[in-house]
Amino acid sequence: MSETDLAEFDYKTSNDRTIMHVLYGLHTLAWFSGGIFAVIALIINYIRRADESDALYIDHHNYMIQTFWWTVMWLVLLSPLWLLFLLPGMVAYGIVYLWYLYRCIRGWLRFNSNRPARVTPFI
Repeated sequence: MSETDLAEFDYKTSNDRTIMHVLYGLHTLAWFSGGIFAVIALIINYIRRADESDALYIDHHNYMIQTFWWTVMWLVLLSPLWLLFLLPGMVAYGIVYLWYLYRCIRGWLRFNSNRPARVTPFI
């Protein structure tokens, strides 16, 4: 039997947790910046995920990345509703906004309690 080398495991610091909280905050406030905060957070998510070894952090990076891309897809698919008049587009984008906000807050709360981002893969 070989002994486990504890030096090969990365211990998470409070700085790592702070970065994750900042990323969730940027994603949550993205609508107030016209999406700029989300793009910045997305880039950082991709960079940090590539160097990550902790499964919990990888899961939360993936969760934020998927939330971003699903939101972009829904916004593009629903954009023709703006051509039908103002109200259908506003309602559709409002629903997408609420879903995005729900996902950000839910993921943030789950991260804060050291739980994986998803219980089921589709919610």
